Amino acid sequence: MVQALIDFLKNVPVEMITVILATLPIAELRGAIPWALAAPPVGGGLSWPSAYFFAVLGNFLPVIPILIFLKPMSLYLRRYNTFDRFFEWFFRRTRRKGKIIEKYESLGLILFVSIPLPVTGAWTGAVAAFVFGIPLKYAIPCILLGILFAGVIVTLASLGVISIFGIVRSGA
Repeated sequence: MVQALIDFLKNVPVEMITVILATLPIAELRGAIPWALAAPPVGGGLSWPSAYFFAVLGNFLPVIPILIFLKPMSLYLRRYNTFDRFFEWFFRRTRRKGKIIEKYESLGLILFVSIPLPVTGAWTGAVAAFVFGIPLKYAIPCILLGILFAGVIVTLASLGVISIFGIVRSGA
């Protein structure tokens, strides 16, 4: 079973794997770009422009479906006690983590998505846009801008141009 999966993945283009990794809610850009830039067999061995493009593309793919379907899905599922408790916890947690969005609205959403740390990013940004009532016509471009900025930060950090703390390295 594991060997079959490994054999299958060997035939999937690295660009597609980068897109898939970037769509995952935990990995997003933080996992996709470093993997795409890493040399084979550990990573994809893509150039930084390709790694950035395919990761940003993959990270943006789930945003519109989340923004469109989260409300009707949550309303439907909240009829069941288990799902109601889950959504209550999930939305309460999002409100707590999204203070910057509550305070600065669209600009806060861009900043929130731009910060490449755990519990930030496109997935949480899309949920936060829903929770804080940011209209779709503002949420989509704000989340896209946040993804673009986060992609730059993660790419530069992965290339060693900036450190984890955002300090420019000498000679870079």
